[in-house]
Amino acid sequence: MPHTAIRREHRKSRHMRVRMKVIGVPQRPRLNVFRSLRHIYAQVIDDTTGSTLAAVSTLSLAVADKSIGGAKTELAQKVGTAIAQQARDAGVTRVVFDRGGYKYHGRVKALAEAARKGGLEF
Repeated sequence: MPHTAIRREHRKSRHMRVRMKVIGVPQRPRLNVFRSLRHIYAQVIDDTTGSTLAAVSTLSLAVADKSIGGAKTELAQKVGTAIAQQARDAGVTRVVFDRGGYKYHGRVKALAEAARKGGLEF
């Protein structure tokens, strides 16, 4: 198996370990983070109904207009601020953070801290 496929499988197993403990309920939905080499995505998910309450990524139009250029960490901060705004508009103020099997470092940390500054509690 190529090295990237092994890394992907290890991340998935870490994510499944986290998901056994982290469950999004209507009072406190799950803030999920996925990052690729170029982009970062964030979703607020209610796991009881399987519905997405808010979703923002570096590809979404709300962030794309403001994010022409800039470092990936700066873009992650903008996504964190935007997801906090969308979640508050949907009536969500408290979430459970799901780092998606990634280390709480770099872009994932920047997104989380920006979401906290934006008004989400976790």
